[in-house]
Amino acid sequence: MKTPQIKFYSPEDNMEPVSKAAVKAKAKPSGYISETGTLVFPKATLEEIGVEPDTALFKVGTAEGKRKIKSLYLIPTDEQEGAFAFSKVGRGSGIPLGVILKRGGVDYQATKHIFTVTIFNYCEGVIGYELAIGEEAPKEPYTGKPRGRKPKAADAASAV
Repeated sequence: MKTPQIKFYSPEDNMEPVSKAAVKAKAKPSGYISETGTLVFPKATLEEIGVEPDTALFKVGTAEGKRKIKSLYLIPTDEQEGAFAFSKVGRGSGIPLGVILKRGGVDYQATKHIFTVTIFNYCEGVIGYELAIGEEAPKEPYTGKPRGRKPKAADAASAV
């Protein structure tokens, strides 16, 4: 008897392929700029990026040669001089940068700005954080059915 050619399967062949639509993309850590010009990092964002606000010191910078600030760079440092420290802001922590942001063309008093945090390698052994600044998207208007009781004005007019 002749031996047939057999194609063998692995357990991975029996799994459904994961589509890109099915995989929910994890949101990047983010924060916002307050009306006083403070970069506010919620507690969850600080935990996700691994920063201890009580002891962390950062050098703050922007892309050289740019007039308007589109992103800020936070580089951890051990030096006290020229470094920015976190201060307590509400439930989170923040770095006050009002004058720098105003000079950089970020109008934080008129519009609410948010930022997303991206981790990058600054140099050998030093991890930096890029804060991409953008305006907060306006909330979409509610288009659903109105909820609750009907207004009394319609009932009172029909009773008279």
